[in-house]
Amino acid sequence: MALSCSKVSSFSLSPVVGGGDVFKNLTFSSFSLSFSNKRVGGIKNLRVRAAASNAPAPLAGVIFEPFQELKKDYLAVPIAHNVSLARQNYADESESAINEQINVEYNVSYVYHSLFAYFDRDNIALKGLAKFFKESSEEEREHAEKLIKYQNIRGGRVVLHPITSPPSEFEHSEKGDALYAMELALSLEKLTNEKLLHVHSVMPLTLE
Repeated sequence: MALSCSKVSSFSLSPVVGGGDVFKNLTFSSFSLSFSNKRVGGIKNLRVRAAASNAPAPLAGVIFEPFQELKKDYLAVPIAHNVSLARQNYADESESAINEQINVEYNVSYVYHSLFAYFDRDNIALKGLAKFFKESSEEEREHAEKLIKYQNIRGGRVVLHPITSPPSEFEHSEKGDALYAMELALSLEKLTNEKLLHVHSVMPLTLE
């Protein structure tokens, strides 16, 4: 019986991991065997050639190579002490709008604190209004602190602007101080909301 290998060219084998001593000394990741059938002096000779490769075989279907992507310049970690490590897609307009809103919140908080001090006087003694404006002042300050936290998370720089000194007297001859103070507070809340809408309109610039 004759065995013909004329149609066999080459194939590759991958080493087996674990379970035996046959491949324990192999250090290559793959090897190939090639067969050739030649006639020498009227006699057919079958030759086998083996080749090993240490290079890892390319993985099929790979769509993301992180170490290749990290070579892009804009992903490099800055080494300057004044450059943010976290800033990404954060426009200067958005950074400025956040700083302006921080100033708005602090100014409104300052006015409410002045109203608290006014209604807490011994000759005014409207303790309910004093408590209300004290809590309102603290709430506005918390809003400013949240915006500061957001600014730092995005890699922006907080710039605190001057705060206007609020009035200390809130007497009103026609409306009285209580009604006048509540109307003033309502106007300040509307103004703050308008400023927040402006910030909202500017923030999409961070995605452009």
